[in-house]
Amino acid sequence: MQGYIIDVKSVRDDDLIVTIITREHLITAYRFYGARHSNINIGYKIDFELETNLKSTMPRLKDVIQLGFNWILDRDKLYCWQRLLKLFYPHLKDVEVLDSFYFKLLDNLVSKIIKQNPKRAIIESYIQLLEFEGRLHTEFICLLCDTTITEKISLVRSFHPVHAECTYSKQFKMKKVTSLFHDKSLIMFEDDEVEYLWNLLLQGL
Repeated sequence: MQGYIIDVKSVRDDDLIVTIITREHLITAYRFYGARHSNINIGYKIDFELETNLKSTMPRLKDVIQLGFNWILDRDKLYCWQRLLKLFYPHLKDVEVLDSFYFKLLDNLVSKIIKQNPKRAIIESYIQLLEFEGRLHTEFICLLCDTTITEKISLVRSFHPVHAECTYSKQFKMKKVTSLFHDKSLIMFEDDEVEYLWNLLLQGL
């Protein structure tokens, strides 16, 4: 079984409780501490087995093998990747059965980050996630005043459109946001605009 680690919590004697996105499930498992165990961390993709125990409701994580990325030693890319993966835990923590979309999204994103700026790749993938979950507001109705936005558009948490004058936040050209929402592309955005969107994303999925 393979999956992406989105949360790691330390418990007694350096044991860990690990939460993993797999192709069809969100799994929380117990990992006993041991010197011979491979290192695990948020953002790692691992191959693993689960062992069930009648004395515990939580399966034990065993036979863990880390599956490395081409860019795993690139500190900037790994940092951005881990920031994203941490956001999946509060977003999905109450779910057990998952659509394969989430696992495939992360798999595709790993490949995109090889050649693409990690923040741009992550934001474009986030737009796909919003669309999949039915939270991408392509009708451009302002969250605050509930009227149509035709110009002077801004974005707030979850990339919800608002009038720039309603929030006094960063203003974007309408054609840029339209391109982002419809084409899932940041090609028209400047680096400072990408940085603004990145900070919005970090507020939560």
